[in-house]
Amino acid sequence: MSNRKYEMGSVVSKDGTVIGYRQMGDGPDVILFHGGANASQSYSKLGADLSDAFTVYIPDRRGRGLSGPFGDNYSMRREVEDVDALLTETEAHNVFGLSSGGLIALQAALDLRSIRKAVINEPPLDVDNSIMTMLQSFMPRFDREIGEGKIADATVTLLKDFGALFLPGALQPVVNIAPRSVLVWLSRQILRRDAKNVTGDNVPLEALIPTFHFDYQLVVEMQGTLESFEAVPADVLLLGASKSPAFLKHTLDALEDVIPHVHRIELQGLSHGAALDGGKPERVAYELRRFFL
Repeated sequence: MSNRKYEMGSVVSKDGTVIGYRQMGDGPDVILFHGGANASQSYSKLGADLSDAFTVYIPDRRGRGLSGPFGDNYSMRREVEDVDALLTETEAHNVFGLSSGGLIALQAALDLRSIRKAVINEPPLDVDNSIMTMLQSFMPRFDREIGEGKIADATVTLLKDFGALFLPGALQPVVNIAPRSVLVWLSRQILRRDAKNVTGDNVPLEALIPTFHFDYQLVVEMQGTLESFEAVPADVLLLGASKSPAFLKHTLDALEDVIPHVHRIELQGLSHGAALDGGKPERVAYELRRFFL
């Protein structure tokens, strides 16, 4: 969003943590929550596409960019408190969340009556242990590499087992077949180039990659909560993509069965990161307009 006009604002969450956000556009208020290893900059194009019809708020979730640290007692409760502070300040009633941001938006839609409409885009809610099995296959290595300061290695570990979901389709086979040593070298070059080119309020990838640990923590915490979403009072749109992995589609199937006021759309030909700048955010914006207006 560095090349698009926006204003900055902030709120103070219940535990005293500052949550910063970017604001653009004019119209009904909508808040966009990013997922793992991302920040508000990841919704530059989506925010711009919505800004002619909405006042768009794009927070940096805690631990990133404009916002304060994760804190000693990080949990879903803290994330929902951050959402509550944003809703109170902006008087917004519409929320969108992708991936772990979708998990947060989902829990917030259950806990916070001020949310009237929520678009939940492929949240990693584990309903049959498939997501945890996948994450546990690489998270110990990821955490170890982060602890050793090997950000490029940890990036490859993430890409190999999960992060490729966010890559354009043409790049996913490259990640799957290329030797790890080559991918680590490429990752190191990309991180260096990114660090040199970061401008304005954007957060370098090198700082975003380690935050994935905390998104994993949310997935662990939210296991076994599916049935609680029978009590969601908000109108919910479950948004998926045809090229996303089966475990995310299975989660949407399960949520569709329990959420009372639910609609569902699958974006054909797209994958998990469609809402991000490197995806097809204009397709996502079209569905958000239809649902929120």
